Amino acid sequence: MIVTRFAPSPTGLLHLGHAYSALIAWRAAREASGRFLLRIEDIDEGRCRAEFTDAILEDLAWLGLDWDEPVRRQSEHWEDYRAALDRLIDRDLVYPCFCTRAEIKAEIARAVDAPQGEEGPLYPGTCRRLSDDERAGRIGAGDAFALRLDVAKAMALSGPLYWEDEEKGRIEARPETLGDVVLARKDTPTSYHLAVTVDDAIQGVTLVTRGADLFASTHIHRLLQALLDLPTPHFRHHRLLTDAAGTRFAKRDKALTLRALREAGKTPEEVRAMVEKL
Repeated sequence: MIVTRFAPSPTGLLHLGHAYSALIAWRAAREASGRFLLRIEDIDEGRCRAEFTDAILEDLAWLGLDWDEPVRRQSEHWEDYRAALDRLIDRDLVYPCFCTRAEIKAEIARAVDAPQGEEGPLYPGTCRRLSDDERAGRIGAGDAFALRLDVAKAMALSGPLYWEDEEKGRIEARPETLGDVVLARKDTPTSYHLAVTVDDAIQGVTLVTRGADLFASTHIHRLLQALLDLPTPHFRHHRLLTDAAGTRFAKRDKALTLRALREAGKTPEEVRAMVEKL
């Protein structure tokens, strides 16, 4: 059975780009008599708001989309992410990083041969080289830290990895192109990368549909699946909708939110037709 999901963050109102992504996932599931799931990715407690969660449910229903219950809210499942993180810690695949963003930027600027990824310079691994005593001392002193995945060590354990992409075919995973990504912080037991990997497995998602801007992230997600012994779904990274000037739709585009279009008198059928034409 095909199981897809739409997983917005409640940091603003849904816009036409969200509608496009949701429709792709919904149709893939419904046309195959599968399941379409809704997940609210609300781990960013500083930016996520309950009223936006309510608006997501309202806008999707107005658009004519139905979903299989229950709706998974990430903020209700910290223990799932902590358990996954502990497994990685127990295998010595995670290390604390005490660098601030400013310090990382300065270190990259100083380095003649700073490591480069698909999206620019990578974290240079400064804290990977700290001794256990140095790490313990700084944690004991109350220093803020993030927990990073030691990608090189993890890849040595996993070996070559691949995933099937419905747009591009068989893809070899190259997690090193993202460097030692953050998996959690001192006061937050997960990051986007860890949470979505765990969630997709728990929810039984077989086809991950999401924007092409998240294609690079799949390299890390495939590695995490291997390390945590999780199933590997198929992926479809769809194109991103843009306006006439070629600018991606964003939550700041208030006039293009589903709520604004509805209030302007557009019908669900008209909005769906708009999405198809973009």
